[in-house]
Amino acid sequence: MKAVVCTKYGPPEVLQLKEIEKPVPKDNEVQIKIHATTVSAADYRVRSFNVPVSFWIPARLMLGLRKPRKFILGMELSGEIETVGKDVTTFKKGDQVFAATLQTFGAYAEYICLPEDGPIAIKPTNITFEEAAAVPIGARTALHYLKKIGNVKPEQKVLIYGASGSVGTYAVQLAKYFGAEVTGVCSTANLDLVKSLGADRVIDYTQHNFIENFETYDIIFVTIDKLPFSACKKVLSKKGIYLNIARPIPSLQMIWTSLTSSNKVVVGKNSPESAEALIILKKIIEEEQLKPVIDKIFTLHQIVEAHKYVDRGHKKGNVVIVVNEYN
Repeated sequence: MKAVVCTKYGPPEVLQLKEIEKPVPKDNEVQIKIHATTVSAADYRVRSFNVPVSFWIPARLMLGLRKPRKFILGMELSGEIETVGKDVTTFKKGDQVFAATLQTFGAYAEYICLPEDGPIAIKPTNITFEEAAAVPIGARTALHYLKKIGNVKPEQKVLIYGASGSVGTYAVQLAKYFGAEVTGVCSTANLDLVKSLGADRVIDYTQHNFIENFETYDIIFVTIDKLPFSACKKVLSKKGIYLNIARPIPSLQMIWTSLTSSNKVVVGKNSPESAEALIILKKIIEEEQLKPVIDKIFTLHQIVEAHKYVDRGHKKGNVVIVVNEYN
């Protein structure tokens, strides 16, 4: 089968399309013919080894010293089950599914084998394979932070900084789904997009001293770590919650705030690797209350171009890779 192999850490050109052996499912696994995957932030960070200096050594030990230990990237996918192991009962041949592969990687390939009890679920019926491939990480992250950690409630005021990215576009829609009043912060070029997702108010972060015009917020959800925590503190309500997915560890100021105030600060918490969130998201999508935002679609042969595009840092929503064509 064809697969994209990451030969070493570096620019997009380190990704090479090669022929490798097709995986065979174990007794508890399903074999999926992958129709689509994405270029997620996780793919970009692993390929480029874009991690904070303080995490360089542990990250190399975990990911691989000279090149990624898991050399086929791709952290989310959609596709069709081709075969199942003899002990599999949840899925059958022909099922259309979507899945997260954040722990195992491997979605930059024509086929993959995953355990049936992992983060895999039946694909929503009302979206395409391309759209479904963009759900398992960005939408699951937004759901986990907003609902499981932030416990967002109706009429709460929620600020989403970085509202036009993958996680941000889902966060705007999910916060509205749960009844919150949503303010999205993004660049000038993305104001209309964030408005179309249901945000009650959209703020252009390029405006001078825009933080001074903010009201106070019950939840501040930061998806891009470019907004100083000191600025967020000024507009966080007395018992407000600060959520940041872009930092691996909290700063000293964040820790001090957690210890000395009624504010809650949560940084770098990964969502559990299970199907629960995907099943919830499937329901919301089929209710037509959540829609993936697709910026561009590339083919597997265009993987280098796709990573170059994402490297520019201006994608809207998600960048999708078509792996196997389908009817």
